[in-house]
Amino acid sequence: MDRSLAFSRSARFAAETSLRHMLRKASIALLHDLVVPSPTTFALFALATFLLTVSPGPGVLYVTARTVSQGRAAGFASMVGIEAGELAWLAAAATGLAALLTASSAALEVLRWCGAAYLVYLGVQRWRHAEEPAEPRRAPLGRVFAQGLVTQLLNPKVSVFFVAFLPQFLNPAQPIAPQVAALGVVYIAIAVAVDVSYVLGAAAVAGRFLSSAAARQRTGRVAATTYVALGVAAAASGIKR
Repeated sequence: MDRSLAFSRSARFAAETSLRHMLRKASIALLHDLVVPSPTTFALFALATFLLTVSPGPGVLYVTARTVSQGRAAGFASMVGIEAGELAWLAAAATGLAALLTASSAALEVLRWCGAAYLVYLGVQRWRHAEEPAEPRRAPLGRVFAQGLVTQLLNPKVSVFFVAFLPQFLNPAQPIAPQVAALGVVYIAIAVAVDVSYVLGAAAVAGRFLSSAAARQRTGRVAATTYVALGVAAAASGIKR
């Protein structure tokens, strides 16, 4: 009886050990199927994302300009619009639309020229408002969000990142969407942290700029000139290609 009980326990232990081993193998296979990038890939991508988001560009300029001119609420509304545009680019990368853009030089050129034209348009509008001696008109937050969305959708720097740079971190032999989703979490987390820093920093100095009409005018003209310069640079890079 004791031998039978011991054998039963031994058999049950062996079965449980075998089951745990099978579950471990299944978990490893599942993780492999999910195609989670390696820690090295995450680290390199995080560094590239930080350098992209922290460097001055149309998105950063739009967020800081809105914050200085309308306050923290408008800054956060513009930031949400910027992040929504980046989510759209991530979706394009996950669904293969970005790959189609890469394969079509004509589509890339159209996107580049649209982005350049929009940046010049924003620069002209900003210059016109800078000429006004009164405090800049306060746009509704919905419009601030929409302009942020369009700014990032047509942002040449962001389009180049997602169309040409992001694929370098992907394994083409594995499903693309899970890889883009994993890297996208890293991208959005870093982008939000950087943009929040810009909003809070701009809000802290906004009062100093808005207290003087001359300071508002100078700030507006600098922003306008930067917008136009970025647009011209984007157009020039398209001509060189």
